[in-house]
Amino acid sequence: MSSGFGGVRAKGVFNEGRLYNSVIVRPPIKELVKCVSTHPLRNTVDYGLAIKQHENYVRILREEGITVYELPLLEGFPDSVFIQDTAVVRSAVKRALISRFGEPSRRGEELSVRDFLSRMGFEIVDVKEPATLEGGDVLVTDVGVVFVGVTSRTNAYGVEALRDFFKGFRVVGVPATKVFHLLSAVNYVGNKTLVIVPELVDPSYFSGFRLVRVPLEEAYAANMLYLGDNKVLVPEGHPKTVEIMRREGYKVIEAEISEFRKCDGGVTCLSLPLYEV
Repeated sequence: MSSGFGGVRAKGVFNEGRLYNSVIVRPPIKELVKCVSTHPLRNTVDYGLAIKQHENYVRILREEGITVYELPLLEGFPDSVFIQDTAVVRSAVKRALISRFGEPSRRGEELSVRDFLSRMGFEIVDVKEPATLEGGDVLVTDVGVVFVGVTSRTNAYGVEALRDFFKGFRVVGVPATKVFHLLSAVNYVGNKTLVIVPELVDPSYFSGFRLVRVPLEEAYAANMLYLGDNKVLVPEGHPKTVEIMRREGYKVIEAEISEFRKCDGGVTCLSLPLYEV
């Protein structure tokens, strides 16, 4: 179906049983190789392969019935493909919290997302200085609890901004100094269950939730995306994690995202969910 906005395409099927039914994505630009990354292979990013991997990622989401809005390329912002960081969106109440990046070089990525959401009819709330908040630090659940990483990218003022945005929810700040973003170490997979790398983030902050441990040697796989209906999207190449998730009753879909890993990005980073909360 058409979104009705110039330069933006959307397609998908509504599913009431999911934490979100729609996402926003943005293709990578040629300057992806200039991304903010500590990965030793950052300088070997293959742009052509990144395009193919992104197209496959979008195809998987659409095949799972998720509506995907594709925004145009954003020249001048090498990390703009990691669109999750730009906002936290509550579709159920038509409100969007627009990020203020802790990484200064990324400030400006959020503006076109802000404009798009505004045109979609969302009430816009801006994170303001001195607060910093990036979407990769925000872990939303469907049981009235939101976790937020206190990291080099999201500060205590950002936690308070999120608390104001999620009034009526329990918002838990989680120190996560061993990772860039909280979602690099823990993610929600429905059923009041979290996948977690306990060596990277303290499990005691997640009391009341069932925890599934991802082995440290496959920590990258903890950045997995829950698709609803007991399905998870996991980066390819993590057989122990795949087996663990299958034993836990999940259907595992694997996606090759090697070029985005070189930019310290994962499967959650590549889409911005419009949460039904």
